[in-house]
Amino acid sequence: MESLGEMLKQLPNGNNAVQQAEKLMSGLLADPLVDRLRAKYPELDDATIKLNLNRVYQYTKEYRNCTNCPGLDRCPNDYEGHYTLLSCETVNGIVQMSDRKKSCKKLLTRQSEDLIRSRVRSFYVDERALSQGYSADEIVSKDMERMKAVGQVLNYISKTQEHGLQREGLYLAGSFGTGKTFLMCYMLHELAKAGYTGAIVYMPDFVEDLKSLMHEQGKLKEMVDLMKETDLLIFDDVGAENLNPWVRDHVLGAILNYRMNRKPTFYTSNYGLDALEKHFSFTNKDGDELHKGQRLMDRIRPYVETVFVTGHNKRGTS
Repeated sequence: MESLGEMLKQLPNGNNAVQQAEKLMSGLLADPLVDRLRAKYPELDDATIKLNLNRVYQYTKEYRNCTNCPGLDRCPNDYEGHYTLLSCETVNGIVQMSDRKKSCKKLLTRQSEDLIRSRVRSFYVDERALSQGYSADEIVSKDMERMKAVGQVLNYISKTQEHGLQREGLYLAGSFGTGKTFLMCYMLHELAKAGYTGAIVYMPDFVEDLKSLMHEQGKLKEMVDLMKETDLLIFDDVGAENLNPWVRDHVLGAILNYRMNRKPTFYTSNYGLDALEKHFSFTNKDGDELHKGQRLMDRIRPYVETVFVTGHNKRGTS
């Protein structure tokens, strides 16, 4: 919508223009929103309103725009996501009006959501898993078979919110498609609201990408440092990767060695802990290396609470 000044410019010249302008101003003075403004500021008289017609017009226009809000992306106000507030004060016996822009609830909500998302990084995980909305009721009721696992995750979230970062993380073990990644993304989302940073890493793609980063030490160090320092780190689908000794001993080992006793690490896997140790003990290059697998598990097993996620496969279903 156009400003009052622009509207007046479009009026025809001559006496008719003056009459139409007066009619426009009279209509504004009779506006119920202006009546409400005058009720709030009894000192506000007609003369002051006429001196500030553009402000008053902007106020009424934007109030009605917000009342019939078409959505933040189609906000018709001059400044997207903002509306005009008016206030009055008497200075040396003269009533003065001032205006200011205030952020609307929709903008504040978006900014809050953007801030939450900025605290969470994903590596090779579909961003939609992190950007979609979450409903605790839906998480609890979607599959009653996994109720115990959901309860453990919710308890962990509450404990962290109340007492700060925990020494232990969670190890979510279960069959394909039971919602392990979804539960971890929900945890990240909820704890990001509390100000914690987080990262989720899809292990099969991460390991493959590391092979190309072996010769880009700068990028490799940046990625490893982020995983060391983030408050909450999730290795998603661990055990599904094609492991090699360098990744196991010099990348995963370094990250976990740094984080243990500092910050919690989380895992989702189709393997239990014993089966994961066997996976870590074998590489295509060197065959069985039981002590290497055990060494890595010594940085995992004591620092997680195991959560068994049961239920039906939800992939491909709505």
